[in-house]
Amino acid sequence: MFRSIRATLRLSAAAAALAVAGPAFAQTPPPAAPVEDTWFADGRAVLAQRLAVRPIEGRARNVILFIGDGMGVSTITAARLLGAEQAGEAGSSRPLAMDGLPHAALVRTYTHDAMVADSAATATAMVAGAKTRNGVLNVAAAAPARDCAAALAAPLDTLFARAERAGLSTGVVTTARVTHATPAAAWAHSPDRNWESDRQLPPAAVAAGCRDIARQMIEWPYGDGLDVVLGGGRVYFMPEGQPDPETPSRNGLRQDGRDLIAEWRAANPAGAFVIDQAGFDAVDPTRTSRLLGLFEPDHMRFAHARENEPSLAEMTRKAIAVLQTRGEGYVLMVEGARIDHAHHVGQAGAALQDTLAFDAAVRAALEAVDLRDTLVIVTADHSHNLTLTGYSPRGVPVLGLVTGADGAPMRLADGKPATVLSYANGPGGAMGPRADLSDADVDDPDFIHPALAPLTSAAHGGEDVAVLAAGPWAHLFGGVIEQHVIYHVMAHAMSMDHE
Repeated sequence: MFRSIRATLRLSAAAAALAVAGPAFAQTPPPAAPVEDTWFADGRAVLAQRLAVRPIEGRARNVILFIGDGMGVSTITAARLLGAEQAGEAGSSRPLAMDGLPHAALVRTYTHDAMVADSAATATAMVAGAKTRNGVLNVAAAAPARDCAAALAAPLDTLFARAERAGLSTGVVTTARVTHATPAAAWAHSPDRNWESDRQLPPAAVAAGCRDIARQMIEWPYGDGLDVVLGGGRVYFMPEGQPDPETPSRNGLRQDGRDLIAEWRAANPAGAFVIDQAGFDAVDPTRTSRLLGLFEPDHMRFAHARENEPSLAEMTRKAIAVLQTRGEGYVLMVEGARIDHAHHVGQAGAALQDTLAFDAAVRAALEAVDLRDTLVIVTADHSHNLTLTGYSPRGVPVLGLVTGADGAPMRLADGKPATVLSYANGPGGAMGPRADLSDADVDDPDFIHPALAPLTSAAHGGEDVAVLAAGPWAHLFGGVIEQHVIYHVMAHAMSMDHE
């Protein structure tokens, strides 16, 4: 179980009672298979803790925005069950770290032009405060997608740019390419999220003055630039023909001949550039003013297959440590990107492992910060079409087969068993009769879970997602909100809403 947030944050007893009585509820999960019925008493105890929660209304020096990409409510629920199983508590409702955050709301994720969102438009909503079109980064909805001239005339200001102008530090941590849609929203303005290197830029966009997303990161003009960037995507910063230092079969993508990594290093002589676990571990946050880590030529690995690269929790700890040394406060985005990627390929087990890795990063942040001056927000950009169905008894593996009370697999109308988890559409969809999964290794993270309809890449879900929060002004999250309200709460908490 994770350590008490009260102790971790070094709050006084009075402050803890005011600030974090809610998170403490996560310390005492109900038993895995209760023999004595204590549900009523448990409910009363939780009520008492919730009644003790009081709003924190002081200015937030720091904001950490956690985004679980594709982490819908069904994903959180299934990950909670898998986490309990891995802790030897199969059948329990053992809470996640994020479950302990005392303030919550449902978030409407539709975009300006779509019922079901993509990650560029949702990230824009959260960091720039306005809905826009799918596929667009920090460009107002009035500009058509992929129209460079219109985009240049309609940029949206972001919380990261405002923070840098105010003298604060900024950071981005992700398990995707750092130029991917969600992390790129911290700095990029683009009418097409796919313009990650100049290789993807159409000639007309180049002629109109648009720059690719990697170049925008290096040339970002606000304050002294991003202080911490950790993730994947090296080849998007490397010139064409230059072999990747770890994977020589992969070459740089840039056609302009620029080595953006070399440019960053030249501009940041006191900074550190790292590409692997050893280099990352060697970084001393007290002696490093800037940190750039690009750990893979493309996306980082799934959590269950991680090799020679730091975990999301490790990157989060290091980012906070570096940003804290600068002293003026910071804005940090942490994205669990590969939850979404695993869902797209129908690998529910891999998605849940990455969700648990994401939750470990939330836990790491809560252990490192003081909730009296740090607003911590955990949410998703959009959902996925994962379904958890039943009616299995408690204790049945969430990555297993639906069973009856006798423990035998439950047979559906076609006489074949079903998995507890499945998708509405995706690579696991069959053109003909369903496969018989009686002997399948369904708990393998690489197993492709069944889907109702075949689709090469499982589609996002359009239902509301959760936002969970603690710290200054976290109590503003409640009820059902629009996604872009998240930005406005963050700006208000940092006293940036009156600029």
